[in-house]
Amino acid sequence: MNCPFCAYQDSKVIDSRDVDNGIRRRRQCLKCGSRFTTYERLQANGLFVIKKDQRREEFSKDKLLIGIRKACEKRPLPTGAVERVVDDIETELYQQGRAEIRSTVIGDMVMERLKSLDYIAYIRFASVYRDFTDLTALRKAIDSLVSDESEVSRPTSQLPLLPSEELAPVIRRHPGKRR
Repeated sequence: MNCPFCAYQDSKVIDSRDVDNGIRRRRQCLKCGSRFTTYERLQANGLFVIKKDQRREEFSKDKLLIGIRKACEKRPLPTGAVERVVDDIETELYQQGRAEIRSTVIGDMVMERLKSLDYIAYIRFASVYRDFTDLTALRKAIDSLVSDESEVSRPTSQLPLLPSEELAPVIRRHPGKRR
């Protein structure tokens, strides 16, 4: 391991700890004495994603993280929630033990988790993933959330999708689904 400060090629490990999916090592350079941290993670056999146009590309956790972060931007989510979603999806993908997986499977996994995490992030991701072409398709997605909302409790850190005066007629149409 090269020292990031002086580029010397040797260092000693001061401390090692298990973290999430790997090992965190605290190191000290044997030349300049500077300390730095490295993370080691097992890299599983390559997993390839089959895109909609049938191209294949290697699975990228970073690409998944960027996409989910964009959907969750400026949302009141707990610290580390997005990273936990990505870790959970990555773990599930590798546990399937397949060499290739369709991008639609990954997209559906993201949608499922975002729906339970934050409705606005879910709609943002869905608008890109489902490629809504008009307001009708978007409205259907929102209506399905509103109808599901009465069956499933809403996350406590989140406001309702529609103001209560707009939600009242929907609830009246479905009297058996009241909270």
